[in-house]
Formats: sequence, structure tokens, C-alpha cells
Amino acid sequence: APPARAPPPSLPPADAATLRAGIAQFYDESTGLWEAMWGDQLHHGLYRADDPPHKTNYDAQVDMIDALLSWAGVSNVTRMADVGCGVCGSARHVATAFPGASAVGVTLSPHQASRANALSAAAGLSDRVKAVVGDAVDPEAAGGALQEGAFDLVWSLESGEHMPDKRAFVRRLAALAAPGGRVIVATWVHRDLGVGEEGLAPREEKLLARINRAYFLPPWCSGADYVAEFEGAGLVDVRSEDWSALVAPFWGRVIRSALTLRGVVGLLRAGRKTIKGAMAMPLMARGFKRGTIKFVVLTAKRAEA
Repeated sequence: APPARAPPPSLPPADAATLRAGIAQFYDESTGLWEAMWGDQLHHGLYRADDPPHKTNYDAQVDMIDALLSWAGVSNVTRMADVGCGVCGSARHVATAFPGASAVGVTLSPHQASRANALSAAAGLSDRVKAVVGDAVDPEAAGGALQEGAFDLVWSLESGEHMPDKRAFVRRLAALAAPGGRVIVATWVHRDLGVGEEGLAPREEKLLARINRAYFLPPWCSGADYVAEFEGAGLVDVRSEDWSALVAPFWGRVIRSALTLRGVVGLLRAGRKTIKGAMAMPLMARGFKRGTIKFVVLTAKRAEA
């Protein structure tokens, strides 16, 4: 039998707690500017060669949600857990696409949860889409809103990169899924290691370390690491794909929007953490261009009871 794969690196509990506090503060500070500039979808957009010329960045972000649902084979949703929900843009889109669906989103940011619930109320969805504050990986957090085994769709769109313990994160997603329920994760990872490689090159590690400091990220893992964790969590029908080429234009467009007068003024008003994050955007673009950073999507099901 092949040797067991080592778990992805994780942070000690005290460091993980400090990281979570930094994440909450970062999104409390920066979400308002992002929403003002780009809308309620706080994630990458999907860009194809045959896109119509009038396609907006917001259209691309909505396309990302629809493409993930289609790729994973989701044809109906009853209960959705949105892990790392931002302002519940994905959850509202799913609730609109599947009129019988309800969703619970969880975020570390009190500002995001407040805005999510306000936006859901404005859309007439407050009875079906709710956001709570808490650590999605902690079963005791979020006031018990995330009940294990209760969701036919467990969704994490660009929150996994913030999770200090990837193994615990994946096992929590698996536990939230109902028997037969679908798990979908889209996340930033570093490239898979080649044969004989024990780690990334020093130049790559330095690049990721600079990004980590700006965006409050723990050590990165690879797409192959995620596949191993999905399988180790007992999930079945595990599939993954590299969608890096489909999101390639995203960071360039974010950078251009930040360099407008409106963007610069917004950054100056938002605060130090948001400015630091903006300064790291070219590093993300560089990481994608070099192939160090990848955008990977994964899906699997919890086995039927």
C-alpha cells in the first residue's frame, strides 16, 4: 500500500485564534469597500474565451456559482450550509435558483453577517437565508445554527484558504452534509508538488508568505492535499479540477478597479488592513502567472446511510 499522506500544515491553537481574530477584523474593515466596488459576491469571477463583450465582473462572479453547481451535478437544493459566507451572495443566488431552498451562512465577521441579513431582507429572503457569526469548524460555535447531517449542499467558496487546519475543515464539511449530500469547495491552493519535491521553491514560499501576512492566511496546501483529505473524511465520488485558467483575468480587473479615483478614495477611507490587502493584489496576480497559485474546485458526496 502507498504510504499515508501527511496532513497539510496547521497552526497551533493560540496562533489559530490570533488568525481568526485578524480575519474578522480584515473583513469587518474591507467588505464595505468591496461591496461598493463589486457588489455582494466576494469571490473570483469565471471568464471564458467566448464570453459576450458586455459581460461584467459581477456577471462573471455569478457565472462562477452557476458553473460550480452545474459541474457538481446539483439539480436541487433543500438546505444549504454556506461556510465562510461573506454577505451570503452565493446563498441568495442558490435560494433564488431553487425556490424551496433555505440557507445558513457562517462568517467570522460581524459586519458581514449584519450586511448579509440586511441584503437578504431587502431581497425578500430573510425567512430563507440567514447569516450567523462564528467559527464554522467549531461544532459549538454559531449558536448551533450549523447542525451536523442536516444539509444537502455544503458550500465553501474561497473560505478554505483561511482555515488554519485543513483536515478539521474538510471533516467538518463532511459532517455537515446529510447522507447523500453534496460538498462543493472552491479554494486557492499552491501547485501540486512534482516527483521528488519535498516542498515549494524558496522563491515560491517567500511569495506566499507575503500574501499570508496581507490576507490573514495560514500555511497553504495543494489540490492533491485536498483530494486526500476528502477521501480521508469518508466522502465518496471525489472529483477535482484546476480552474486557474478560467479565473486568470480576475486579479488584473480587481487591480484596475482599485486604481480608479473611486477605488483609491475608498481604500484610504477603509483603513490600514484593507490598504495592505490591496498592496498584495499584484502578488496574487504574480502567483497565478507563475503557476505557484492555483484555483481548484472539488466536489464529493457523503455516503448514503
